[in-house]
Amino acid sequence: MRRTSYQKGSLKLAGRKKGKAWEYRWREVQIDGSIRRKNIVIGRLEEYPNESAAQAAVDAIRLQINQQTPQQLIKCITLATLVNHYRQHELPDVFNKTKPKLGERDENTKSYATQVTYEGYLKKWILPRWGVCRLTDIKATAVESWLKKLCFPKTDVPLARGSKAKIRNIMSALYSHAIRWEWTDKNPISSVRQSAKRQKVPAILEPEEIMAILKELPDPLHTMIELDAFTGLRRGELIGLQWGDVDFETLVLHVRRSVVSMVEGLPKTEASQKDVPLDAQLAESLFLWKQICQYTSLADWVFASPHMKGKQPYWPGTLWRYYGRPALKRARITKQVTYHTFRHTFGTLLNANGENAKVVQELLRHSSLKVTTDVYMQAVSPQKRAAQSKLVKMVMDKGKAAEERASA
Repeated sequence: MRRTSYQKGSLKLAGRKKGKAWEYRWREVQIDGSIRRKNIVIGRLEEYPNESAAQAAVDAIRLQINQQTPQQLIKCITLATLVNHYRQHELPDVFNKTKPKLGERDENTKSYATQVTYEGYLKKWILPRWGVCRLTDIKATAVESWLKKLCFPKTDVPLARGSKAKIRNIMSALYSHAIRWEWTDKNPISSVRQSAKRQKVPAILEPEEIMAILKELPDPLHTMIELDAFTGLRRGELIGLQWGDVDFETLVLHVRRSVVSMVEGLPKTEASQKDVPLDAQLAESLFLWKQICQYTSLADWVFASPHMKGKQPYWPGTLWRYYGRPALKRARITKQVTYHTFRHTFGTLLNANGENAKVVQELLRHSSLKVTTDVYMQAVSPQKRAAQSKLVKMVMDKGKAAEERASA
């Protein structure tokens, strides 16, 4: 029998129009048995300043082109090599630095926001500690001990349980990827114990606090937060709205995209793409904003940035830093408030109002609540609209009452 050959290929620094870049070449056997030479650009010299760094990026590609990888070489695969392979196949938009294409969702492709999150955890936590380790050398007890001691860099502040659980889950996903490609036959991370239970109760705003904050906010942040507080939209969905998504006649918001780091992609899940009812008072606020903003065509962003000539929406973090935080101080709100606080408050107040659990789930557009709830309880659109309007009226009325008491 012919012995399986393993080719390393060749890596060299080649001149390109945009500067020097690392180029990897190898041979590929065609269907007719002929040999074809192929090549791929790994990255520019700025990204990989030396050959060792470029070789590390090539390792994952090298394993892929050698479909019958010798067993002794499989045993030498490091976590860094696995991560590079995982990036190519599971984080394609981040790896290729391309914008995801809008269209039908691929059930095996993560949203752009999730890809960015995974890449952040890989770079900051996982690779610095485990990158040089071979897959066979990483043990559950060692990972568990490491997670317990994990703190923010140069501080003694421990990482939140949720973040530690995220790291554990990403490492487990890496090993599942390795098992699928037959680079290992077991996942040691499945035995790692790590609680994801919150250590702090998330901040919830009272109706009077919501109105106090809104009173201090200028547009466009005022309209953004009003929409956020009374629809529960995620931050990316909020700035991803275009005027064509707002139906003033039927009072509905169509959630068609999410913008993360100014990259336009699909919403988080299929459930996230469900329409959101638009209360009449919210529709009036949006209509008033439309009268004063510069960009009002159907394809324009609802919260288009004039600094970018309407080509992209405002950066939500920048708006909150310059206008949101000062508004909290003026309103004397000492709670830790972010965009997500309003979404969390939205769900909590609906529940406090005694709304049907299924209605709350569908208004928040979560994928599931409980199997029993999903299967046996169905919320109709009038119920969702009534629940939202009830919440808006409650908050608005209490806000007005507080103002009347203050002025009396």
